[in-house]
Amino acid sequence: MASRLSTNWGDLIKSGDRVFVGSNAAVPNALIQDLIDSAGQLRDIEMVHILTLGENAWVNKAYRARFQVNSLFLGPGTRKAVAKGYADYTPCFLSEIPGLFRDQVLPLDAALISVSPPDEHGYCSLGVSVDVVSAACRYAKKVIVQINPAMPVTSGHSFIHKDQIDAWMEHEEPLFELETPVFDRVTEQIGQYVSLLIEDGATLQLGIGKMPDAVLHYLGNHRDLGVHTEMFSDGIIELINNGVINNRRKTFHRGKTITTFCAGSKKLYDFVDRNPHIEFYPSEHVNNPANIARNDRMVSINGAIEVDLTGQVVADSLGYRFYSGIGGQVDFIRGAALSWDGRPIIALPSTAKNGTLSRIVVHLTEGSGVVTSRGDVHYVVTEHGIATLRGKSIRQRALELIQIAHPDFRDELLSAVRKHYWVPDYQQQKPTDVPEWDGMEMRKIKIKGDKYQLRPLQPADERLLQEFFYSHSKDTLLMRYNHQPKQMSREKASSLVAVDQSKDLALCIMRRKGPAEEIEAVGRFYYLEGVNSAEVAFVVREAMQGRGMARILLDEIILVATQRGLDKLTATVRSDNKPMLRVFARHGFERTAAGDMHEVILELALAK
Repeated sequence: MASRLSTNWGDLIKSGDRVFVGSNAAVPNALIQDLIDSAGQLRDIEMVHILTLGENAWVNKAYRARFQVNSLFLGPGTRKAVAKGYADYTPCFLSEIPGLFRDQVLPLDAALISVSPPDEHGYCSLGVSVDVVSAACRYAKKVIVQINPAMPVTSGHSFIHKDQIDAWMEHEEPLFELETPVFDRVTEQIGQYVSLLIEDGATLQLGIGKMPDAVLHYLGNHRDLGVHTEMFSDGIIELINNGVINNRRKTFHRGKTITTFCAGSKKLYDFVDRNPHIEFYPSEHVNNPANIARNDRMVSINGAIEVDLTGQVVADSLGYRFYSGIGGQVDFIRGAALSWDGRPIIALPSTAKNGTLSRIVVHLTEGSGVVTSRGDVHYVVTEHGIATLRGKSIRQRALELIQIAHPDFRDELLSAVRKHYWVPDYQQQKPTDVPEWDGMEMRKIKIKGDKYQLRPLQPADERLLQEFFYSHSKDTLLMRYNHQPKQMSREKASSLVAVDQSKDLALCIMRRKGPAEEIEAVGRFYYLEGVNSAEVAFVVREAMQGRGMARILLDEIILVATQRGLDKLTATVRSDNKPMLRVFARHGFERTAAGDMHEVILELALAK
């Protein structure tokens, strides 16, 4: 190791140099302050870095003549400076930043980083941020370090030998800590919905903030989850400690939690210290989409600022104002899309500015840039549900996304989309929620060990209902309709899925196969206003008959009808439809007189 750093920074850095600054919670604050205090004659030093948590003293406008900031990912310390025009933002994929250093697109004269004290073999750990720091150390002409005894020693490809260090200073300082996130109802509902898309044995990528932690909160009953992520925070600790995350079923780096950096509380930093089960690797390895795709069932969960009705995702800017960066979002979205049974997910609240602004928009805000293209997005999740976009037409995407928009904006979105995206005139009904479900769009259920979803039918299900209809045999059509209809047109399907769920009720049991969905059963009632009752009807896919789906649907229908204060439910069933007659009988329906000997009329008086 070189000698201790003196105040003569002029021997290490000269005016006009490009200097890398260590990342995230591993910013070498004391080292940078020493540079500020001791190198007053230096000018025009370009400070290059990704997200840097904490004070970011070098960004201060007072040092503008000395430091020119070029941030590859914005945070609180650099966002204002870029907006005011005295700092630059360079958009790039996190996986490709090391190549900018290697290929001399951004040649580095020096790297200022924070490390742990050297061990008995002379190796210092890069600690909680390996990410692009590793590449900066390899390609910078000089490596200048702050030895911080508070820096955890992390496993993986996270070490630098003292012989690679040109100058050093020792200064202990606590690592920057993130505040513990507080979950609101919207965040919790988004977490619940995202958890529905995560199967046992999946490998997870999670971003920063309360949204990923909310998802983790709802994974306590999952099994054998793995982690391959750009970063993680405190929410992961409990799931590792209770065995939910064990990495046993990973197909790449089996048995290990893989990351490039972590940021959170001191509890998290203590947790990763000398923990052999968590390995830190450079971002060119972890964020490489080809490596990400080597994990089967890869689930990528990322946020957004807004999403338009074609599926374009804005994540780094608010109009013309840059907010964050591309980071690893596209790396992981693409990697998860290439993974076997992978699921790339964008999750965001449906509104902003206290509910006055929709984040699901007809067109992107002027000045906003697309981070993730409409071709990359498979799922978009808000507190109002899950929109499945993969393989969907523009018309279908628009209806899916309107369905998960806030109800206050659905009429406006449907009206606008009809002008631009060729939604037909017959599509009049906006998506509606079942009021009694208290904002939840779906429920996860198990039937004989298989996983299904119980949810309302929505206008976006038009094609799924057509496919469901054409799967029926002649016998099923006869039992359901008392004749054998030959066609389910788009107009007819639209009228059956475009339901005002606050008046009538239309529920379905769905099976999700990756991004594909299949209707297995439909149950509905039609409200009869004059007599304050409703008529009930069911149909179940032949392969699913006898599994109790009609019973599950009828249970929910009776519950909703009771909550709405209906007096009774009625049903008309063919006399030779013995299975359906048994379902109604078990729920207390009684036979009444029927004018047709081939039909049975059933009634159930509802409790008041």
